[in-house]
Formats: sequence, structure tokens, C-alpha cells
Amino acid sequence: MSDRRLQVFHAVAGVLSFTKAAELLNMTQPAVTHQIRQLEADFDTRLFDRENNRISLTQAGEQVLEYANQIIALYGEMHESVKSLTGDTSGLVTLGASTTIAEYMLPGLLGDFLDKFPNVQVRLRVANTDSIVGMVGDNSIDLGIVEGVVNNQYLLVEDCQQDELRVIVPPDHTLAAKATLVPAELLDYPFISREEGSGTRSVIASFLEQHGVSEEQLIQSFELGSTEAIKGAVQAGMGISIVSAAALAKEEKLQQLVSIPTTPPILRTFYFVRQPQKFRTHLMDELFQFAHQYCATTKG
Repeated sequence: MSDRRLQVFHAVAGVLSFTKAAELLNMTQPAVTHQIRQLEADFDTRLFDRENNRISLTQAGEQVLEYANQIIALYGEMHESVKSLTGDTSGLVTLGASTTIAEYMLPGLLGDFLDKFPNVQVRLRVANTDSIVGMVGDNSIDLGIVEGVVNNQYLLVEDCQQDELRVIVPPDHTLAAKATLVPAELLDYPFISREEGSGTRSVIASFLEQHGVSEEQLIQSFELGSTEAIKGAVQAGMGISIVSAAALAKEEKLQQLVSIPTTPPILRTFYFVRQPQKFRTHLMDELFQFAHQYCATTKG
């Protein structure tokens, strides 16, 4: 039985999809299917049940997965142990971040990290909070940094840093002269929201609800999928919105937008999300520790 077959099986079992496993492994789907069939032939039993375009592990498949987890972890530990012994700091780590973090926090973090470890390749996936948590869950990425609360008991979730959200309006807007705003004052103006699944949107909805305003009471103008798009729409006079204060340095300097804090302030925490594996790669540890230190010394 070849090492590659076990790796392919492990990938398919992790995501329960031949198509998705093929993407993760940079293989064609027929090649993945062929590897699984060869492995099943070796064991002389089916490892997956295939029904209605969905797959699930058989009892034998569950048993193979249990051993595969141990074998692959030990193989990785051996590999990383030798790399650590020889001082090798090359390799690939895969990082995922929700949109706000990727746009305004990660450039500095990754720039500093790659200055220290120039031989490391970092692959970045950008999506909303729900998607990033899903990628960590199915092992598509090594580490996620997200801006919304994570409701997944199978993942490790740790604080990264705190961020403040502020109301943004054009400079000539009625609210522009206000020093602070209470939630009820948002109800009189068209409001531009982030898309469903966005960590920013869930934080705003939770804040409003805590202070007697439901998301449904807002005059919903439309939804947009990024902070940059929202800032542009607000500048164009299409409505008001709430975004991270960290995203506003350029627009405030150029007097293109005015940001107004709320009373009480809207504060949220950025979170690290990762698998609770007993063993992680040396490079993953380096990135995780570096990111922790970066968050501790950088104002959110």
C-alpha cells in the first residue's frame, strides 16, 4: 500500500467529497477515484458508501481513518523533527482570514513574518467568517483568523486582538457633526449591510439587539460583500454603514468619510481558529506564535 493512497483516502474522508479532495490535493477527480479504488482493492472491502451523489465512511472506512490519522501525524512529526534538527525553515503554511482582517491586518503581519522567514511560502484564503471556519474544520487551511464568534466545539478558538466598529457617513451628511451616536439614531437612514455569514454583520446585529434595535428595523439599502465596496457606496451617498475603524485611515485623512463612534462603543474580538491536533508542523507553530506576538504589540 503506497503512502499516496493513504493521503488521498485521508483527504476524501476529511471532506467527504471526491471533487473537493481533488482540489485540495491538486489532482483530477478520476485520479482520486482511482487511488481510492486501489486502496479498497487492497483491503478487499468498500471504504466509502456512495449514494445519491453523497459519500460516507463505511465501518471499515472508519477503522482505516482512525489508523490513517495516527500514521499521517507520525509521518509529519518525523518530517518536522528532522527539519527542526537541521534548522530548515522552508515550506508552506496555509492561512485563512475573513475579509476585514485580510485587507487591513494581514499585510503588516505577513510582511513582518516573511522578513523573518524568507523561505516560507504562505498561501492565503480570503472569505467570510463562516467559510473560514469551515475550511479549518475540513483541514483546507492550517490557521484561520476571523472577526465573528465561532460556534464550533471541535475547534480551538483563541483571542487575537480587539477591534472597534464605527458608523460611517459622507462629510456632508446630517450625522457628520455628531460626536457619538446611539443605536436608535441609525433607523432614520438607509443602511448598507455586509452579506449573510459576515462576522461584521453578526457583530452589528448582536450589538443592536442588545440595545433595543433589531436588524429588521433598519432601512436596508442593500448588501455588499466587502468593506471597500461599502466605503465606496457610502461615499457615493447611497446610505450609511458600520465598519472597522482600522479600515478608515485613508478615507479620513482625505476627508472622504467621517467615522462616528457609538455610545456604548461597538467592540469585537478577532479570533484565531485551528484544529485541536496534538501535533502541528514547526512552521505552523512559528506562524501561530508570530501572529500572537503581532496581535499583542499591534493596536487593534
